[in-house]
Amino acid sequence: MESASPFASGPPRQRPAMVSNPTSVVQTPLIGRSMAPSSSVPLPSPFGSALPGFSRPAATPLASRPPPPGAIPQGPIAGNGPRIPGFTAPRTLPPPSVQPAPPSAASSSIRPPTPYASATQDSGLQSYPGSPPSGASVATLPMPFVGPPASQQFGRPPTSQPLFSGPPRSQPPFAGAQYLQRPMAGSTNSQLPLAGPPTSQSPFLGPPTSQPPFTGPPTSQPPRPNTPQPPFAGLPTPQQFGGPSTQTLTGPPISQFVGPPTSQPYAGRSSSPSQMATPSSQPFSMPPTVGTSFGSPVWPSQPGQMVPSLPGNVQAPPRMFGMPPGMPGQPIPPVLPAMGHSALAGPQVSTQSKIDPNQIPRPLPNSSITIFETRQGNQANVPPVCIQSIFVVKDNGNCSPRLMRCTLNQIPCTGDLLSTSSMPFALMVQPLALPHPSDDPIPVVDFGESGPVRCSRCKSYINAFMRFIDHGRTFVCNLCGFTNETPRDYLCNLGPDGRRRDADERLELCKGTVEFVATREYMVRDPMPAVFFFLIDVSLNAIQTGATAAACSAISQSLADLPDGPRTMVGIATFDCSIHFYNLRRASQQPLMLIVPDIHDVYTPLHTDVVVPLTECRQSVEQLLESIPSLFENNKVSDSAFGAAIKAGFLALKPTGGKLLVFQSVLPSVGIGSLSSREAEGRTNASAGDKEAHKLLQPADKTLKTMAIEFAEYQVCVDIFITAQTFVDIASISVVPGTTGGQVYYYYPFSALSDPGKLYNDLRWNLSRPQGFEAVMRVRCSQGLQVQEYAGSFCKRIPTDIDLPAIDCEKTIMVTFKHDDKFQENSECAFQCALLYTTVYGERRIRVINLSLPCTSMLTNLFRTADLDTQFACILKQAASSIPVNSLSQVREQITNLCINILHAYRKFCATVSSSGQLILPEALKLLPLYTLALVKSIGLRNDGRFDDRSYWASHVMSLSISLAVPLVYPRMISIHDLTAKENDGSLSSSNIPLSSEHINDDGIYLLENGEDCLIYVGNMVNPDTLQKLFGVTSVDGLPTQLVLQQFDNDLSEKLSDVMNEIRQQRCSYLRLRLCKKGDPSGMHFMSYMIEDKTAGGLSYVEFLVHVHRQIQTKMA
Repeated sequence: MESASPFASGPPRQRPAMVSNPTSVVQTPLIGRSMAPSSSVPLPSPFGSALPGFSRPAATPLASRPPPPGAIPQGPIAGNGPRIPGFTAPRTLPPPSVQPAPPSAASSSIRPPTPYASATQDSGLQSYPGSPPSGASVATLPMPFVGPPASQQFGRPPTSQPLFSGPPRSQPPFAGAQYLQRPMAGSTNSQLPLAGPPTSQSPFLGPPTSQPPFTGPPTSQPPRPNTPQPPFAGLPTPQQFGGPSTQTLTGPPISQFVGPPTSQPYAGRSSSPSQMATPSSQPFSMPPTVGTSFGSPVWPSQPGQMVPSLPGNVQAPPRMFGMPPGMPGQPIPPVLPAMGHSALAGPQVSTQSKIDPNQIPRPLPNSSITIFETRQGNQANVPPVCIQSIFVVKDNGNCSPRLMRCTLNQIPCTGDLLSTSSMPFALMVQPLALPHPSDDPIPVVDFGESGPVRCSRCKSYINAFMRFIDHGRTFVCNLCGFTNETPRDYLCNLGPDGRRRDADERLELCKGTVEFVATREYMVRDPMPAVFFFLIDVSLNAIQTGATAAACSAISQSLADLPDGPRTMVGIATFDCSIHFYNLRRASQQPLMLIVPDIHDVYTPLHTDVVVPLTECRQSVEQLLESIPSLFENNKVSDSAFGAAIKAGFLALKPTGGKLLVFQSVLPSVGIGSLSSREAEGRTNASAGDKEAHKLLQPADKTLKTMAIEFAEYQVCVDIFITAQTFVDIASISVVPGTTGGQVYYYYPFSALSDPGKLYNDLRWNLSRPQGFEAVMRVRCSQGLQVQEYAGSFCKRIPTDIDLPAIDCEKTIMVTFKHDDKFQENSECAFQCALLYTTVYGERRIRVINLSLPCTSMLTNLFRTADLDTQFACILKQAASSIPVNSLSQVREQITNLCINILHAYRKFCATVSSSGQLILPEALKLLPLYTLALVKSIGLRNDGRFDDRSYWASHVMSLSISLAVPLVYPRMISIHDLTAKENDGSLSSSNIPLSSEHINDDGIYLLENGEDCLIYVGNMVNPDTLQKLFGVTSVDGLPTQLVLQQFDNDLSEKLSDVMNEIRQQRCSYLRLRLCKKGDPSGMHFMSYMIEDKTAGGLSYVEFLVHVHRQIQTKMA
């Protein structure tokens, strides 16, 4: 239960401290600072004040807030980051500020948006955080990359100053991202006339088939009335699938590749005023402020659906991939006639004459917006496609799908039914996910000293699905079925419909997500302060490559983004073969260096001298950071005591807990946790076909893991910024952030010219994004299911809970389930995630996220309501966890077989087409083969990848959000040489090109991004005038090897700048830029992302569809 103590008992261990003379040691106890409880003080809006002209009516206390206007600095694109002593790079000055224009009226209809349009307040929807003030001139508003809309309660208290001071000098600012939109879609269900010699492969094991799939987004769609389905009994005979439509891909090219939508239009939001009621006594009484990150959301208009009027000329960011999603209740168009073909013999198949590559399913761009109501008519609605659509959530009892969604939107009544489908069954939980600015805010509910009402048996929290009986004197838990007595101060009579009369006024009884103010019962100490300790590598390699200077500059510039107030504390240390602390308490004096030479039995100086409130030492810290590069410029020590350094940093943070941010450049070679280079050994084993080579992707020993568990026990989270030129054994190092709720940032090979910009922006977003500390999370589910496993970045000490020393808006936890009983048809299965955490301002909160989904005994319903994005994210995480355990060939085979088994189950039990020459793809999963092929060809599973690259990929994937899972393996590619010729009424970054070399011309320039890196490919016959406009050179040979993108005074360069800023906002990442030219190794690297092409080690997309069809034919036979 959440009230269990997440902290170790007893005082921290006392350690000897060092003074400036390393030979004299003073014994000093490490005593933590006891912070006074602050839960009774209303929190101010953390991200800034409201826009001028806005009133502040009483509103529901919000657990999340957008950033204030001006929070995101404006400026042109550059990639060279903060200024670093000793390094110079071209820089550009930001354009002059734009004067706001009079607000424009809201449009009555929604058309394809342009990027970064301004937003005005409207009665229909809230303005988007991060948008310029109403009426700002869109045509002249340069939009640098900014941070995600801070919609959580975690930011700084409101001030009249911008939240972010902007990047240093000419560095284009990254302030996070607008809501990530990645539409994915393709053609509809397809049948391919393919056959051939079958092969058999073992399926990739997903969550155990006996486990109930942990549900995600709700589905409110009952089986179609015109196609009743018999209940599932054993293995049903083939029957007409009444849910998702199916479509055939036949041999000859077909003129149109279409597929009927399968979902019903979302109805309008309930107009009950009580749903919107917000007690004015709660904290956060001001409405969300307007900022610049999100464009306005839109979903394709369907019959009977009211598209909201959006504020002013607010524009929607592009959806990366996608085709218009099908809507429930729409008539299903006739399926294209099936055209049978005889089996093709022989191992080699000429598929070009049989399948038109232009007609096979692919992701297509779509930038429409919808209002999504989580429940309607007392039934769960199927959520929109996560990366294919922009949607605004109206919480009607189920949580927002951004926070929690399931791989299946109807729960199988039995484990056998789940096993038959072969689909994975898991829940993806992103408890602090950034909301869309127009989403219903998360209310804060305070029950006072008594605390929130809970079930006395399973300890679940009161929610909208608990049923009150006996005139309201008792209530039945929706998870365990236990009947509880209603507390006296919570009694209320029931209405004629059996609901409490105050159900619509009590937000915990009508909303899917709420935050409860935690009482003293949930604390074992006062809430911890916000403590940040920076640990900088000053070894020879770090100094010579500029990594130390880049780290110091980034930290200095990021201090302004730390939470304001006396509770924010900082500390700094440097390390090579010894550890150097700095006494920051010396007012008006230069900080004193305290050296700790013992790297085997590490100790730390007096805690109160090295970790100091930022308000007391701001000037000293800035002076120290400026002097560190010159102080160590002649350092000749090449060794790195990484393990000893993080141990020393932990000892400094042990009394309070906090975040330890480490900048590491070389392989740890001395002291605790030292490592040896295993790369050469691994390369030899891999080239020799050694089946044990994958073991080199496991940690070298258990030393760092043991240390990480101790860190987590004392609420210390570790983030590591790796600025390396050589192998650093990420497989071993990543264990520390993976156990403490941290993250690995990887810059290989580090460039002092192009990488400081990304390093600075990554650090700034790490410090300023919505986050919480000392968290404990538990997921509960209805009787009939049980939690099987959690996966992600956390520490787990007891079976039911996971400990998160820190959790932020990007961290995602995967939870798998198994059946231990049967469900009744048409009953509902409930899930509840409870996250107990401390905000950066010392408020102890309990975020409760509820989801209730219908149960079904029909296999067709499982496929009709399957969630492809969530299923693929689950498959991706399973593959990442398998990489250190199995050989790459085994992992690839498992993934491929899982895809085949899912499509075979659909073909066998849900499709009635009898021709064996047709490959039938379910509407909801039509892109599964493409995503599977992309995963098989990804960096993590390719044989030619570096060990560190593969280890970083696996570490990154384990906490990756659903919205970033598909783009990581199936990137977005757009042409940029013709940006000025593209339509101006839509997003420039939404004109996606299929990932095939057939679509790349020698006279073109192309941009490819996967959420982490951005590659710009230049053909060898590009017009010199285009090169001059974009890069300032007239020939391909004149292009620099390290790209620092600048904005020139021409339309093409300005549009490229807009595209880059738009993508960086969507991805919530600054993106590393890399220039690729045809004919050299960088060009080959770019071509490795052409997923649909045939490669030496993999099939083309068409050939993969042939292979999948043959395997299904074999199973059918």
